[in-house]
Amino acid sequence: MSFFGLGGGGLKVDIVLHDARKPQQQQQQQQVEQPVVVASIRNDQVVPMHHAPSWKLRKNPFWRVSGNAVNPAMNEFGAPALCAYEASQDVGGKIVLSLPPGKKADHLGIKIQFIGRIDMGHGVHEGRPHYDFISLSKELSPPGSIYQSNMEIPFNFKNMDKEHESYTGRNVSVRYFVKVLVERKFLPPITKETDVWVQFLGSSPETNEAIKMEVGIEDCLHIEFEYEKRAYHLRDTIIGKIHFLLVRIKIKHMELAVIRRETSGEGVAAISGAQPPTQPQQNQNIFTETQTLVKYEIMDGCPFAKDIIPVRLHLEGIPADLTPTYTAINNRFSVRYYLNLVLVDEEDRRYFKQQEIILWRKELG
Repeated sequence: MSFFGLGGGGLKVDIVLHDARKPQQQQQQQQVEQPVVVASIRNDQVVPMHHAPSWKLRKNPFWRVSGNAVNPAMNEFGAPALCAYEASQDVGGKIVLSLPPGKKADHLGIKIQFIGRIDMGHGVHEGRPHYDFISLSKELSPPGSIYQSNMEIPFNFKNMDKEHESYTGRNVSVRYFVKVLVERKFLPPITKETDVWVQFLGSSPETNEAIKMEVGIEDCLHIEFEYEKRAYHLRDTIIGKIHFLLVRIKIKHMELAVIRRETSGEGVAAISGAQPPTQPQQNQNIFTETQTLVKYEIMDGCPFAKDIIPVRLHLEGIPADLTPTYTAINNRFSVRYYLNLVLVDEEDRRYFKQQEIILWRKELG
């Protein structure tokens, strides 16, 4: 929040976003019963975000039930600081212009922009640190003077084609934001930006087959692992089991991890999915970041042949902001997820097998 004295008369600019649905839609929602309201909120209404999603892992395993996660951050107008919009929703709100009493501010016009941008990290891009795939502009006010202490100007961006989800990664990010510019004579414009978080609602694939694989070492180890399905929503539970068919080495313990791999750079579609997540790809301008989101020990001690180890992993309990699987977004980046099964023997040798899983978003937030 900044004040601008020179040439602006102490003018302060703020952006307040609101639910941009039609009033008729809002009235219909109020008339339905409570169970239907919950479903309607997920599909039609802007959902307050508890925090801005990021690439970082959280040290507190109970962060989802802590005070900061349960109560959304609010701005000075009593509205959520960040909201999740479904891709088909309009983005609207109002511009709030504030002046100290008795002051006046001259301007050469007020305009508002809606921008969708892909930002690339240093070294990833080829001379273009960012790429704007959406850039819309509207004039809110012609040149003139502002005398009121508080002035509000509504705005609304309708029927926009929001191509990608908002995303904040290690080397790349997708950002949507509303930007206001108050043009001034002989001085740079007064600007204000507010982020809009866009999410895509998905659905379970029509064919969601189980994952079944047999792996091992000849005459030493033979195991078969099975997971109920390949695709999961972000709050789903991974259920499976591991069969030990042959065990002739002394196993100390077994671990199961969830790995996230971000591949970014120009032309990422050409290598998307071709490299396993444990092999970093630094080819030309293609960069890969691998992150272990969570790791559990699911077996302690040496198993016997025909032993079965159950697997149950709650994705909602992972101390990170999960995203859906992204494949060659704008030919600039991909994000994939893997289950990594690791067996460690008494000589600390590691035997592992990785399997990709597909994640999709069931609800906003």
